[in-house]
Amino acid sequence: MIARGLGPMATKMAPQAAGGILRRVLEIAIDGIGKVPSAKSVAAKQMDRHGGSVDAAIESIIDIHVRLGSAQGFVTNLGGVAALAMAVPANLTGTAVIQVRMIAAIAHLRGYDLNDSRVRTALIMCLLGGEQIAKQIASGKLPTSPMAVATAPIFDPDLDRRVAEEVVADLLNRVGGKNLALVVTKRVPLIGGGIGAVMDGIATRQIGKYAKSELIQRRSLQT
Repeated sequence: MIARGLGPMATKMAPQAAGGILRRVLEIAIDGIGKVPSAKSVAAKQMDRHGGSVDAAIESIIDIHVRLGSAQGFVTNLGGVAALAMAVPANLTGTAVIQVRMIAAIAHLRGYDLNDSRVRTALIMCLLGGEQIAKQIASGKLPTSPMAVATAPIFDPDLDRRVAEEVVADLLNRVGGKNLALVVTKRVPLIGGGIGAVMDGIATRQIGKYAKSELIQRRSLQT
């Protein structure tokens, strides 16, 4: 459902036009849409299930979103080459929404204000993962870590734009595939679904673990 709404935007998306699509992804991931629950709702449900334990709730949130990421990776890569034109934008937007909601739920449980523009930049930044962020900082493309961005004295709109561009470029490479063998395999019906499920599941878990380690406890939960 989400991919049908955002897919047409993703097909036209270039890194320079990243802000609009990522703002929409953030809105859906944080606030929810239709039957898709908000990040705060997901966080509250897992807190209830785990007796108020933040760490247990976060682990459960990561596990749930890994399963969701694997499922959407399977479905959107199931059709092979005939469905490739629609599968890539659907996979792109589906992956982004699932992963951002996971990161946002973790951030909320750690006491970050999801309405804060600085925090929203940090949430998007976490999509790059720890390895990519380290490379971007070393190369000078990004100035600092998501934690530092979330707690910066002021919101930096130029940094927000640069983060959006880097994240979209990374997502397009990840979903489209830099590895030729994987790209070819994902174009084979049924087999492509399995490859997509594994790749998206692994990526979601890595990003969830990174967000858990990066977004340390800040203050009491925001309502």
